Amino acid sequence: MIGAVLAGGRGRRFGGDKLLFRVNGAPLIQHALERLSLAEGIDEVVVVASPENARALEELGYRVVVDRMLLGPISGVYTALGLGDAFIVAGDMPLIVPEFVDYIIARFERSGRRICVPRWENGYLEPLHAVYPAEFQSVLEQRIEDGDYALNRAIRSTDACYLGLESVPEEWILSLFNVNRKEDLKKLSNTFL
Repeated sequence: MIGAVLAGGRGRRFGGDKLLFRVNGAPLIQHALERLSLAEGIDEVVVVASPENARALEELGYRVVVDRMLLGPISGVYTALGLGDAFIVAGDMPLIVPEFVDYIIARFERSGRRICVPRWENGYLEPLHAVYPAEFQSVLEQRIEDGDYALNRAIRSTDACYLGLESVPEEWILSLFNVNRKEDLKKLSNTFL
């Protein structure tokens, strides 16, 4: 299975390209890439970039594929699925827990469903920490053609496997932490990275 790290965002809330912002001596995205690559169920980690940041991200040593539509997460996932089944994460998730990734992949494989996505008790989905099969690309293609770019609605329109987050170990929840603003960097400590 491909591990795809979405890196096409513009970082407006952060005030610049947050993915290359150095945290503990490495670009923020490097932490996500390295942690995702530690999951046993991941065969290859790739970066889904925008045309603007692809060259800079290639310097990190991972294969880079370019999202030319730039419609947000939906087109990033669409681009990744062109490579096969994929575990999708965001590039601003530096605390990915490899065991949690493997758990979600195992649930996906056992479920026989189209997607396996973590879901909070209030119904909120974590679509950027989920498994998508390659054939889901056709569902996304139709949504994109219809002008509906909401990834959550695309997921809910299918027979998805929902993984209740209240049933997983509390330390796995760190995997879902993402950096949106510079203030979020304060929440990271040397203990975590």
